[in-house]
This record gives sequence, C-alpha cells and structure tokens, in this order.
Amino acid sequence: MANAPVQRMSQLMAKTLRDDPADAEVLSHKLLVRAGYVRRTAAGIWSWLPLGKKVLANVERIVREEMDAIGAQEVSLPALLPREPYEATGRWDEYGAELFRLQDRRGGDYLLGPTHEEIFTLLVKDQCSSYKDLPVILYQIQTKFRDEARPRAGILRGREFLMKDSYSFDTEDEGLARSYALHREAYKRVFERLGLDYRIVAATAGAMGGSKSEEFLAPAEAGEDTFADCPNCDFAANTEAVAYELQPVDGSAVAAAEDIPTPDTPTIETLAASLGVPASATLKNLLVKVDGEIVAVGVPGDREVDLGKVEAHFAPAAVELVTEADFAVRPDLVRGYVGPQGLDKVKYLADPRVAPGTSWITGANKDGMHTKNVVAGRDFEVDEYVDVVVVQEGDPCPKCGTGLKLDRAIEIGHIFQLGRKYADALKLDVLGQNGKPVRVTMGSYGIGVSRAVAALAEQSADDKGLCWPAEVAPADVHVVAAGKALQIELALEVSDKLSAAGLRVLCDDRAGVSPGVKFTDAELIGVPKILVAGRRSGEGVVELKDRRTGEREELTVDEALARLTA
Repeated sequence: MANAPVQRMSQLMAKTLRDDPADAEVLSHKLLVRAGYVRRTAAGIWSWLPLGKKVLANVERIVREEMDAIGAQEVSLPALLPREPYEATGRWDEYGAELFRLQDRRGGDYLLGPTHEEIFTLLVKDQCSSYKDLPVILYQIQTKFRDEARPRAGILRGREFLMKDSYSFDTEDEGLARSYALHREAYKRVFERLGLDYRIVAATAGAMGGSKSEEFLAPAEAGEDTFADCPNCDFAANTEAVAYELQPVDGSAVAAAEDIPTPDTPTIETLAASLGVPASATLKNLLVKVDGEIVAVGVPGDREVDLGKVEAHFAPAAVELVTEADFAVRPDLVRGYVGPQGLDKVKYLADPRVAPGTSWITGANKDGMHTKNVVAGRDFEVDEYVDVVVVQEGDPCPKCGTGLKLDRAIEIGHIFQLGRKYADALKLDVLGQNGKPVRVTMGSYGIGVSRAVAALAEQSADDKGLCWPAEVAPADVHVVAAGKALQIELALEVSDKLSAAGLRVLCDDRAGVSPGVKFTDAELIGVPKILVAGRRSGEGVVELKDRRTGEREELTVDEALARLTA
C-alpha cells in the first residue's frame, strides 16, 4: 500500500475555534467541534470533516478487522427499507415516533433503518436452504436513523449515526451460544485496541427479545446509562437489569388491617410526616396504562418506580401514566389514596421488596383515608413480582450482598441472543439433517462506531484538548513549523521523510500564524506525538513532545526520525 501523503494544514479544511459552541453540553461535543473534526448540519445531524473522517475510518477499520477475524462476512444492505418486514415482526408500530417513516410517489410505505434484523433474516432466508449453509455471521457498517425527540450531546445522541450491526444464524441453541461468545471476545479486542476503558454488564433484552443480553459501557460523566458495579465481586449490570430476590417473611403476628383518617396526605412525604413514620413503612402505588389497561405498580414508599423497567417488562406494549381523565371514569381509584386491597379490575404488579408477609401503610381507596397493617399475601395478592425500583447507591449486590456503586457510562456495544423471535415472524427455516424443516435461531450484535469516537474523546481528553490513542488518531505525528521560512522548510522536509517511512503525518506549515496558536491547535487536535521545528532549526535540532504525558526532548532530526520510526 502506498504511503499516505503529508496532510498540510495550510491546505486542510479544518478551522479550529477558541471558544466552546454555545449549544455544547458535554466535553466531546465541545472539543470535536473546536478541533475541527465535526460540524453541525441540523439538530442531531453531523458532518464529518477530514480529521474526523480519519478517526472514524480508523474505528471502522479496527471493528472490521476483528469481525473478519471471527469469520464474519461483510455485506451492505439498503438504509431505505420497505414497511412489510417490519410490520410482520410488529416493529413498524413498536418503534413509535422514533422510526423515520416516508412514502414514495406511489404511496408505498418505507422507513429509514434503525436496525436490520428483519432484512438480514430475509437475506438468509433467500440464500440459505440447508443446515449445511449454517452457521453464518453477517455484518455491515452503515448509517442508521432514529428520530430522537431531543438529540443532544453532539454525536453521542444523534438522529443519524454510524453503527456496526452483525447477526448470527444457527440451527441450534448451542450454536447461538458459540456465536454469542465469539462476538463477546471480538468486542473485547475491539475496545481494547481502541484504547477505551469499558465494562461488560448484564442488560435487559427489552423489545429486542431473547434469552441473554449484555452491554459494553464506557464510564464517562456524559453517559446516559447508569450501571451498578459491585466493589467486592464481579457483578456488574445496567440498573434496569439489577434484580432483587423475593424474600417472604412471617406476617402472621401482624394485627388486622385498620383504616385511619389521614386528611390532606395524598403524597408519601405528607403521609409519613403526618403519622411520624419513615417513608419505608408506606406502600406507594403508581398507576400506569399498558395498551390502555390500568395496572398498579407497588413499591416501598421510600423508593421510586423505574419506568424504564416497567416499559421493558411490558414491551412491546405501550406504557403511559394515568391521567385525570382516567381517574374521572374510574371513581373507585382515588387519586393519592390508592391501595392494593380491594382493587377491582386492576392488575397489581409489585417489586420483590413487597414480599409476602410484609406489612404496610397504604391508601384505603377512600379520600383522606389510609390503612395500616396491610399485609402482602393476606390482605392483597400480587399478580406478578417484577423488580421495578430505581436502583440506589448502596443497594445490596444480588450476588454477594455488598453495597453497590453506581456510575454513569456511554453504551458503546450491545449483544443479544435473540432466539427465534424474528425467524418465527418471517418463517426462517432450513432443512435439517433428517430432511425436516428446522427453525433458525439468531443473535444480534451492535457497536456504535460514531459513538465510540465520542466516547474516546470523553475518556482521553485533558484540559488542553483531545488526546487520541495511537491506533485511532488522525495522524501518527503532528509536525509544527514554529517560525518562518527556515522552520517551514525543515518541517516539510522532516514530514516527507516520516511519510516515506510509513507514518501518517499532519504538518502545520501555515504561514502568518503565530507559534502560540500552532502549539494550542496541536494540543487541541490531539495527535499522540508533536514534533516542533523551532528556534534551533538552523542547527538541525527539533523538539519531540508526547501529547499525553507532556514530556519534551530536544533531538537532532536524525534522532527524531529514528525515534518515531522505531
């Protein structure tokens, strides 16, 4: 392969900025714009400038190499997709407002692909007819589309983003487990090569379905995911996947349930203050609608309901909070005074902390009244136990009991054992060894390629700017001509020699730009090595600086060339 030509900044389309963009909220957004890597085109839509495209291409290359290494085959499927396959799996409606829908001139319905499970399933259905054709792993690196309600944080949460999505197809569950394990190890290699600090955590499958799911998270303050990490054992999980074990207690000695007047106490806070009891002694009952049917969700009064967990449990059904209009048509549901005892035609879902035998103070289903000594399993029945509380710092680890730590993180990868959900919907069968049809089982595996760039920026930047790991940086060396003609001449000469030796070189040969501005830009852009042709250029001496450590060393040109090409 031919050596890449030297990228001269005098010819580079990249304007650096001294100030943060007015709409920037997170570090990666600020620095990627200021350093000339990306520019905003519209809300949630970004253009990649030459430096940014180089970093993005490097991430793609690493992902592609590791996918190829496990025997995956790359394809390229359309982003504009027909409605019918997504209607067959139910996702045309399940995606709701996040799905970009459009019509052609003949009125045909289409969508811009958010993920491609359906289309890959149909491709394999067309190409594979026998068990001999499987297993197979297919992947693509492609732009995806989601109509985010509030696109934010630059390229971290956009409406258009680059993603690697791969899919495995096997005839048996054991084969799916092997394909899943191959991806898990490949993802570890990808993120290690990228230089990302990451965690593998248990996750919920949600609307994707399937038996197993794990997320790869990059800890960062800008992250939108919260994960729980045990400091004593290897337990780690997205907070939506942390489950509390049901532990029944003996409630036989609790006195009979008794109504007590509690005027003007429609909230847990006012109730606890009025009775002089801790909020943990009360039972909070949240009413939601699941596909239009009212469901009550019970949790201890000192805990909040995690609506994400509720939605994941009922997926793909739509979940929404009840409204004033719902209370108006159900006079038996008294706002602020709902209790599980005596509820009619309402399914009751409870957190495992509301275990059989536990006693509570809860609503009496009468205005201004509550009931004490209400025992789960005696005075009311729980239709289904599901862990639905918001996980708190210090909650016991499900594995060893130690208090959990909570951290913010960016989701950079997600792997699923889908099973046969999509194969069932689209009737994906192959002939088995006995000549009879076998239903194929699938896995789905994603890496946020453009998101990984933002995660790297979040984790590796310092107070001076970006600081890329060597394998993803836009260049290996940033040569700076800190002066006039003599320095520029030496900088270009050294750049050509470095390029001839196979290094990727960015050379700041801009005339009329002060050394101070060039040094600031070099640190902002974040190439790992900075080579300065400065005041001792006439002696053939340059300064080599490590961007990450800040270490500087004066070397002859030959010494610098030897050091950088070693």
